[in-house]
Amino acid sequence: MKTATVAQAKAQLSELIGEVAHAGRSVLITKRGRPMAKLVPVDAPARPHPAKIKGWLDKNDPFFDAVDEIVAERAQHKPRPVDF
Repeated sequence: MKTATVAQAKAQLSELIGEVAHAGRSVLITKRGRPMAKLVPVDAPARPHPAKIKGWLDKNDPFFDAVDEIVAERAQHKPRPVDF
């Protein structure tokens, strides 16, 4: 992410807006080293949380078989005795 001071943003606002709008980059505007504002593209797609994604794996996907095998193996696991 590009960073610009308030003075730089004021002097180069049209260039920064062009970079954000056309290149899709965000610009952090700082004042005395502290973040004050952020320019982001309007069309920036919101990334859904992975838990909210539905249908990306078929119910019969081999992934679920692998998970079931791992769970079954862990259920049979007997920890080694520890001597203190």
